[in-house]
Amino acid sequence: MDDARVLIQKRGPVGLMLFNQPDQLNTLDVPMLLAMEQALTELERDPEVRAIVVTGVDERAFIAGGNINDLNQRGGLQHYTEFSEVVHRVFRRFEACAKPTLAAVNGWALGGGMEFMLTIDIRLMAMEAKIGLPEIKLGIFPGGGGSQRLMRQIPLCQAKLLMFTGDFLSASEAVALGLVNRAVPRSQLLDETMQLAQRIAEKSPIALKLLKSSMLHGTEMPLESALAHECATISLLFDSQDAHEGCSAFVEKRPPVFQGR
Repeated sequence: MDDARVLIQKRGPVGLMLFNQPDQLNTLDVPMLLAMEQALTELERDPEVRAIVVTGVDERAFIAGGNINDLNQRGGLQHYTEFSEVVHRVFRRFEACAKPTLAAVNGWALGGGMEFMLTIDIRLMAMEAKIGLPEIKLGIFPGGGGSQRLMRQIPLCQAKLLMFTGDFLSASEAVALGLVNRAVPRSQLLDETMQLAQRIAEKSPIALKLLKSSMLHGTEMPLESALAHECATISLLFDSQDAHEGCSAFVEKRPPVFQGR
C-alpha cells in the first residue's frame, strides 16, 4: 500500500500494522480510517500472514482518539453519513477479521483509540500507557462502538463508571478489569507482542478462523443457539486437512505442520 498514514511490515507469518501520524497522535479521521481499512485488506489477502499486530510508531500514542476539530465541523446527518458509518464499518472489519489480531498499546489509547482496541482479539499494554473514554467531558459519548462493546467485555457497572466519568486507566487497572491481557514495560512491548503473535501463527489458520467465527457470533446468541453453532462449526473443521494433521502429529509424537487447508 502507498498511504503513509499506516505502514505495513511482514515479519515471517506476522503482519505488523503501524499507525504513522505521530504529529497528530494518530487521531482518527476518515482518511486515517480508510488507510487502516486498506492495510487490513492487504494483510487479510496475504496468504503468508497468519496473525496481525497493530501499534503506533512512537511511544506517545497508539491512537489518541478522534480528530476533535474535524468532528466539531459536522452536523448530525453529516456526521452520520460522512464519519459514523465509516468508523463502524472499519472497526467491525477488524473485529470480524478471520486472522487473529493483537494490539501493542504503546501510548495513549483514548476515545476512538480505546474503541478500536476493543475490536482487537488480544491486547498487550505498555505500563506507561493510558486508556480511556473521555468523550463525556466534551458533551458527547463514545460513538465508535464503545458504548456497546465495553459493556459486553467488562461488568456493566464498571463500563458505566468509565464512560460516565471519562477517567483514564493505567495498564495495571486495565489488566485488573480484563480490558487488556498483559501490562509490559514499553521497551519490551513490541517484542513480547510479536513473540505471542508468532506462537499463535504456528497454529492452524483454518481452526483459528472458525474458532474466531464461533466466538464472535456466539456472543450474540442465546446459549442454546451458540452451542448448536459451535457443534456445526467444529464438525465442519473435521473436513480440513489441518484437523487430521494435528491429530496425526499428536499420535506420532511430532510437531504438526499446518497448511490452512
